[in-house]
Amino acid sequence: MSMAAGKINEWREPWLEAAPLARADLALPRVGLGTAAIGNLFSPVSDAEAGDMLAAALARGLRYFDTAPLYGHGLAEQRLAGAVRGTRRDQLILSSKVGRLLRPGAPLDETQHFEGEPFYKQTPPLGPVWDFSYEGVMASVAESCERIGVERLDMLLLHDPDDHFAAACGPAYEALKFLRATGMTRAIGAGMNHTPVLTQLVQECQLDVALVAGRYTLLDQSALADLLPACLARGTSVVVGGAFNSGVLAGPTAGARYNYVPAPAAVRQKAERLEAVCARYGVALPAAALQFPLAHPAVSSVLIGCRSAAELELDLSWLQVKIPPALWADLRAEGLLPLDAPVPTTS
Repeated sequence: MSMAAGKINEWREPWLEAAPLARADLALPRVGLGTAAIGNLFSPVSDAEAGDMLAAALARGLRYFDTAPLYGHGLAEQRLAGAVRGTRRDQLILSSKVGRLLRPGAPLDETQHFEGEPFYKQTPPLGPVWDFSYEGVMASVAESCERIGVERLDMLLLHDPDDHFAAACGPAYEALKFLRATGMTRAIGAGMNHTPVLTQLVQECQLDVALVAGRYTLLDQSALADLLPACLARGTSVVVGGAFNSGVLAGPTAGARYNYVPAPAAVRQKAERLEAVCARYGVALPAAALQFPLAHPAVSSVLIGCRSAAELELDLSWLQVKIPPALWADLRAEGLLPLDAPVPTTS
């Protein structure tokens, strides 16, 4: 684990810093770019907008990109291909996921809809089909490599195997181990939105990485109870996604999302209390939200997700904000952060 953990405010450009993974020959940048947004999550993004954002990310020095077949039903991977084509492969860390194959005529997946509307808009004419078989994993990796235009991926993650634990821990895991042993990937793990099954996978499999989305944030620290202690005990490095909890920590306004759907009133009220404490110190709520997860010693990296070059610059500026220690103390004093949650320091 990087000795810089917990001291993000001292770094002028934290996305240029890297933390070596304990279980893999890979140093993971402290800040990576998630690509669900450029898979048209919630609303369409044009090819030009996505391309400009990715080009800006590369120009600013970001080198860690996380994607998945699910994101825009292949669209995010295809757009990533156009951006990285001119970059030396050894300067990139590319991560994708397995467990869903994209097929025409796929049955409707209700988990990817809300009130009849799909989360991903204007996608290619393909749909996700669950497949954690050995053959399914191998096919998924080959298809992701083809869409991205690369021969290998640096990290491969089991994607959302909540209801597929036996297959994920069995044939899918065996396939990932084979791909790691043969050099097709450098690190393996799992990426999920909930911690119980992810924790069980960490305990029962030898995972290099656990990507947890939305469960270790300024709003929700539930991963403190199970996942993060398990990862520390096993030497599994943690990547935090969903630092804004789908948007409510970017701004608890009317219509803000939490866990991909409109935020309940109680969630918005808590986010407003967090925002009020930040405002006392002249700190934007998103700045505290992005910096908070990186203080935990199990966390190697946090992912930002941007729809445009302007959003990217805003996120990077929030990562550079110096946050007074008193802000974190106030959040604890008001019961908004547990006492055992590590916070960034400036000393």
